Amino acid sequence: MKFKLIIAVLATGLLLSFTLVKTRQRSTTNLNGTWVLISGTTITKEVSTITNYTQGQQMIKIINDTHFAFLKHDINSKKDSTNHFDAGGGRYTLKGDQYTEYLDFYADKNWENKAFNFTVQIKGDTLIQKGAEKVENENIDRVIIEKYIRLK
Repeated sequence: MKFKLIIAVLATGLLLSFTLVKTRQRSTTNLNGTWVLISGTTITKEVSTITNYTQGQQMIKIINDTHFAFLKHDINSKKDSTNHFDAGGGRYTLKGDQYTEYLDFYADKNWENKAFNFTVQIKGDTLIQKGAEKVENENIDRVIIEKYIRLK
């Protein structure tokens, strides 16, 4: 009888440890938080353009359990309404490393109500997001790769 009890306790402990490992693995893909964009690569017709977002501009992306929003502005611009400001947001889904943004809010209506599919990877405090941006009305068909750092 004692032997069966010991086996049951060990089996329960083993099961709980596997559950904790799985929970920790899931948390590594946790997108929730505020992210600062540090670089972006745009590939259009096999031509790559790299943008350093740490000089002259700043962009953050805020992600919660169901929605995302991004805010971008020039750092050294005039302190009036000519300051270039960009923002957007909406819902998202995440299945494994497949992240889809549904742009529900944006100043340019040609971009609104579109889905943008990305592959995401988190390494420590770094988020890498890669996917296609295709907006027919704007003649945009490109791949983007964005690198973010989690804001603490």
